[in-house]
Amino acid sequence: METPLTRLVGVRHPLVQTGMGWVAGPRLVSAAANAGALGILASATMTVGQLRAAVHEVKSRTDAPFGVNLRADAGDAAERVRLIVAEGVRVASFALAPSRELIARLKDAGVVVIPSVGARRHAEKVAAWGADAVVVQGGEGGGHTGNVATTVLLPQVVDAVDIPVIAAGGFFDGRGLVAALAYGAAGIAMGTRFLLTSDSTVPPAVQARYLAAAVKDITVTTKVDGLPHRMLRSELVETLERSGRGTTLLRAVRHAASFRKLSGLSWAQMVRDGLAMRHGKALSWSQVLLAANTPVLLKASMVEGRTDLGVMASGQVAGVIEDLPSCAELVDRIMAEARRTLAALPPDPPR
Repeated sequence: METPLTRLVGVRHPLVQTGMGWVAGPRLVSAAANAGALGILASATMTVGQLRAAVHEVKSRTDAPFGVNLRADAGDAAERVRLIVAEGVRVASFALAPSRELIARLKDAGVVVIPSVGARRHAEKVAAWGADAVVVQGGEGGGHTGNVATTVLLPQVVDAVDIPVIAAGGFFDGRGLVAALAYGAAGIAMGTRFLLTSDSTVPPAVQARYLAAAVKDITVTTKVDGLPHRMLRSELVETLERSGRGTTLLRAVRHAASFRKLSGLSWAQMVRDGLAMRHGKALSWSQVLLAANTPVLLKASMVEGRTDLGVMASGQVAGVIEDLPSCAELVDRIMAEARRTLAALPPDPPR
């Protein structure tokens, strides 16, 4: 199925596996790429050295195009950009909008730039700055999310920009792909659906928790890092939501120290990153400090299997997912269902 997305990045199918921290590592990314989707490495939870090793491992597993997700506000963003350019990575994706200068630097090197946005005005901004495509995530999506549904946000963005739009938030099957294409999107991006595959490295106990969840078990809370964050409701979430401000801040300080050890960053570098996070945003210093919770609590679940201590970011689609196919099986299933759905549509009415 050819669309502006497949032509832009050179993949066989208009499907994107998103860059989920601690989840989108070399095994999942290469499996998604070999299946014909665009696999994206999550680099925010990696040091530069770990990212280099991960890129090399993906390249050893597949010849297909893949991408790397970058934090535009990270202190070492320029070094990471140099790395992906030197390694010939096809796509750079961003959870936060990159600067005009960063987009230009990547495009000059032949790298396709695809930021993720949650509002029409943000899509218009990055399109004007030269982004090649944009991922638009509606409120159904997992992790940090907004409050506008994909079915409302997507057509706004498609009508506002002239670059390929990739729809995210609420997608898991071929019917969703056809619906997104009908809205004018060039493809769909999925996180939770790829997390719940046999190629995912997420521990079995955590995957079982996702599979057991109903739609009502997926909530949005600001108690992890001060920003709206969609995740599975758990004992930890219940505890955080009952915690007072002082307890929350003390916990944030402990996690900030843990993240400093995990990331290899100095306190000075973390302060600079915090300043970058605050720039242009209405974030208090408390929220910046709370942001250190996310990578540590995600690691507890996605790596260590601690459903009692970790955060399990999740899209609402977890409530309707019931199995763990391989990436190849999943992609084949989605594309076959999309073709059946298209074939079943009524013919054009007579004119």
